[in-house]
Amino acid sequence: MNVGDRHYHTIWLNEDGRSVDIIDQRWLPHEFRVVTLKTVDDVAVAIRDMWVRGAPLIGVTAAYGVAIAMRADASDAALDAVWDVLHETRPTAINLRWALDEMRNGLRKVPVSERAAAAYKRAAEIAEEDVQLNRSIGANGLKVIREIAARKKPGEPVNILTHCNAGWLATVDYGTATAPIYMAAEAGIPVHVYVDETRPRNQGAQLTAWELNGHGVPHTLIVDNAGGHLMQHGQIDMVIVGTDRTTADGDVCNKIGTYLKALAAKDNGVPFYVALPSPTIDWTVHDGVKEIPIEERNSDEVAFVQGRAADGSIATVRISPEGSPAANPAFDVTPARLITGLITERGIAEASPQGLKALFPERS
Repeated sequence: MNVGDRHYHTIWLNEDGRSVDIIDQRWLPHEFRVVTLKTVDDVAVAIRDMWVRGAPLIGVTAAYGVAIAMRADASDAALDAVWDVLHETRPTAINLRWALDEMRNGLRKVPVSERAAAAYKRAAEIAEEDVQLNRSIGANGLKVIREIAARKKPGEPVNILTHCNAGWLATVDYGTATAPIYMAAEAGIPVHVYVDETRPRNQGAQLTAWELNGHGVPHTLIVDNAGGHLMQHGQIDMVIVGTDRTTADGDVCNKIGTYLKALAAKDNGVPFYVALPSPTIDWTVHDGVKEIPIEERNSDEVAFVQGRAADGSIATVRISPEGSPAANPAFDVTPARLITGLITERGIAEASPQGLKALFPERS
């Protein structure tokens, strides 16, 4: 995607050929900053403290973290150690484990003397694969938007509700939930996006709105609790969200609040779609509510908010009373029964074991 007049991925190899550069998302939308990750510790902090976020981007960042580690020590022990360090950073997003497994399993077959070069090569491949997966997701999701647009009056926009940020900032490029939206806009289909603010980190308000604004896509920021009201009044044509882990049975784990949107959509007959690349499917898990670990993040994310102050500085302010405890579960699980379809790179699947296996028969 473009930032100003320059095209950016969210992560890329630094010109030194060793470290990697990332867009530090903590400062968006108020400041655009690029930082360089030079060590495994840098990568771990960037993932854990959400300098990068979004399941696909977390996986790609971890892959580059393994490459950085192999440059210093390419032994089997070092390979296992970096797997452990990076795997502990975020417990819910399955792409993290998938990417780490891809790197470790592949590098085990490579002579130690060749591992560093092989690691950088594979990390770059994983990054490019993510771009292509998301492009395909966009093309498949575009079909749904076209179908809805065909039923509307000429010039009337397709009104889409999204939650959190499943945009290009959550991936290497294009995004998952936003890829069909961007492609629809580029195809000349009128769209309008209602953007959930997405507390507690306001990733909709700060990231999705910033993306859509930069891409020229009409949108309106709403508070999280307004979605159901808009659905009741016929103002939403479809919901499309991303996911950090999808079970083999079609349950979806995504940013906290997604489940409530799915309930409201079901009650109001609004199609509810989830966009995901196949590495986000955890084929070992069947019951998302019981089996997926839900990350509990620092309560300060609930008690404080970050924004631009009147003097132009970026400030963090407390919004709750001193001494009031806060809980901060980062994700919830939306059962398959509430999902209209799973938009993947291979097509749109019914949210069920049969639906997923029809698109991915090699997993049967």
